[in-house]
Amino acid sequence: MGLWLSWVKSNEKQLLTILDNLAKKAVETSEALLILLDDLGNLEKMENVRKLESEGDVLTRDIFAELNKTFITPLDREDMQRIASKIDDVIDFMDGIAARLYSYKIETPPAFSRMMIEELVKATKEVHYMISQLQKIKNPRDMINHCRNTSEIEHKVDDLYREAIKELFESSDAIRIIKLKDIYESIETASDRCVDVADVIEDIVLKYT
Repeated sequence: MGLWLSWVKSNEKQLLTILDNLAKKAVETSEALLILLDDLGNLEKMENVRKLESEGDVLTRDIFAELNKTFITPLDREDMQRIASKIDDVIDFMDGIAARLYSYKIETPPAFSRMMIEELVKATKEVHYMISQLQKIKNPRDMINHCRNTSEIEHKVDDLYREAIKELFESSDAIRIIKLKDIYESIETASDRCVDVADVIEDIVLKYT
C-alpha cells in the first residue's frame, strides 16, 4: 500500500482529477449519442456530441501536458498515457458514430444500434467509476470486479454486433450494408477501447495494492 500512496503523491492528484473529468466526458458523450438516436435529424444534438469530443481532446492534452511537468516513474507515466489515450479513443469513436449517422443520412436508428449504445453507456460508466477510485483504492477486489464487468459488457456488445451483421447480410441492399456495418463496427470498437482502459486499471491495481 505504501508504494501506492507514493505513486499518488508523485502524480500530485491533479492528473487524477483531470483524468476523472475525461472519464466523465466519455459518459456524457455516450449519453448524448443515445439521445441523438431519438432524433437523428437534429443537428443540435449531433453538434453536442462533437462539442463533447472537442472538450475531451482538451482534457487529453491537459493530461499529457501535466505528465510532462510532473515527477513520476516512467512506468507510471506510461500507465497514465495509456488510460488517457484509450478514453480519448472511446470518445473519438463515439463522435465518429454520430458523424456517420449524419453523413450516411440515416433517418431511423439501425436495428441493433440502440441496444449496443445502451451497453456502451454502461461501459463508460464502469470506466468512470474505476477512474474515480484511483486516487484512493479502498477495495482492490471491487476494482477488479468492475474491470470484469466492463469485459462482460463488451461481450454483450460483441454478441449484438454478430446478430446485427447476421441480420444485415440478409438484405440485398449493398449500400445499406456498407453504411450500417461501418456504424456497428464503430460502436463495437468503442466498447473494445473501454476494455482496454479496464485492462490498464487492473494492471495498476495489481501493482500498487
